[in-house]
Amino acid sequence: MAPWTPTLLQHVNLPVPKGTLHLAQEFYGSVIGFENDQVPQLQKNILLWFRIGDGPQQIHVAFENISPDNEVLSSRHPCFQLPSQDALVQLQTKIYEHKQSGAKSAAQSCDRPGGENSGSKGVEYPTRFFATDYAGNRLEFSAPKA
Repeated sequence: MAPWTPTLLQHVNLPVPKGTLHLAQEFYGSVIGFENDQVPQLQKNILLWFRIGDGPQQIHVAFENISPDNEVLSSRHPCFQLPSQDALVQLQTKIYEHKQSGAKSAAQSCDRPGGENSGSKGVEYPTRFFATDYAGNRLEFSAPKA
């Protein structure tokens, strides 16, 4: 296995309509039985995190994003965890360079190595970056904080 290969599916993000977090809490919490994990302070009341078993895997439930033109911008994505921050940088560089090559299989987008990630900001978030694969699927990659 290459050193930049993800080792864990950390979470899957599932969007829901605004105003329905109480329904998500009932379905994922009360019906399925997932326990809540604490969400970032800046995002209380707009998302929920549910722990699968003893963790560390989670289901994230968040409001669907809407563009200024009233277009739905899907926030659906899996998050893959890498074993270290070094491995994360290696993978990000590999995906970014492949994007720059223009290959048909290249990512449509990838956060620039050394730049700011395109996701939400907050001290609770791990080191991470986002990419969109050749087919338009949003992907998140993270590493434990050093």
